[in-house]
Amino acid sequence: MSILKGAIKIKARPKLNGVILYEGPSMLDGEPIVVIATLKSSNIKTGNMVQTWIIRSDMKPQLALDTGADYSICGSCPHRQGTCYVTVWQAPSRVYDAYKAGSYPLFDPDIHAELFMGRKIRLGAYGDPAAAPFEVMQGVADLGIGHTGYTHQIMHKNFDKRFIGLCMVSADSPKQAAKYQAMGAKTFRVAMAGDSLASDEAECYADSQGLQCIDCGLCEGTRQNIAITVHGAGASKFKTAMIPTVQVA
Repeated sequence: MSILKGAIKIKARPKLNGVILYEGPSMLDGEPIVVIATLKSSNIKTGNMVQTWIIRSDMKPQLALDTGADYSICGSCPHRQGTCYVTVWQAPSRVYDAYKAGSYPLFDPDIHAELFMGRKIRLGAYGDPAAAPFEVMQGVADLGIGHTGYTHQIMHKNFDKRFIGLCMVSADSPKQAAKYQAMGAKTFRVAMAGDSLASDEAECYADSQGLQCIDCGLCEGTRQNIAITVHGAGASKFKTAMIPTVQVA
């Protein structure tokens, strides 16, 4: 169909790839961070969930990693030392570059809330959710129909205990898992290949059944203790302090 002579051409709105949920100080050390939600994902493990990225707002993610400035977004997570499954120079760096290019508007609930409706949210595709204010992460989780999230900060002096119940608490040994569970957390334990499950743990269904996070939903912070075999480029560097566990048939 041709455009009538003299008709006003309506310029299409640019495609929105993400929004800025928070810019401000890290809850872990006060340094500047930004929380960005991206709206489309090809991540094979998670499925097409909304992904949130917690990164330094003043430097490239790789520079933050190389200089230790990633403490602002990862805290005392032991996987910062080479066993993190995230390849920092890939997706986090692309998100940072897009942020610096002005590609992401500030979140406006009147305009952007509908983008999250009917979606499942991943809190912390990179970075620890507890580096951001609790209200920010709870707020974005509430926009969707489900979420996953993991925090390594339960022992951090600035940890907001309300994250227990919103996120799984990461543990790196059966002893740690038992300690954190006694504090009221549901744990997500990284295990060595061949480790036994505790009697109250389930193996991550992505490992055992090939189920995507978007279809599983157990890691929303209140339902089930989970264990997963260490994975990612640094898996060979991971060691765990084992204690006796119960073999589950």
